[in-house]
Amino acid sequence: MPHFTSRELNQDVSRAKRAAETGPVIITDRGRPSHVLMTYEEFERLSGKRRNLVDALSMPGLSSIEFDPPRAVISVREVDLS
Repeated sequence: MPHFTSRELNQDVSRAKRAAETGPVIITDRGRPSHVLMTYEEFERLSGKRRNLVDALSMPGLSSIEFDPPRAVISVREVDLS
């Protein structure tokens, strides 16, 4: 994960924004992490905003998850109408 000091961020915001396009960027203040810079799309994804099935299924890395649910068995019951 890329790191920028507060000073580096102030001197070159464009570079930090470009770095945030590939993932979160940690901003440090006096050597300690203090903020995270990310794209608004990533923020929405992490905060649960604007979530729909298409977005959820198109998330990277899902193709490596094995999913084979058992087939549902539906049986008919007799009804007593007496």
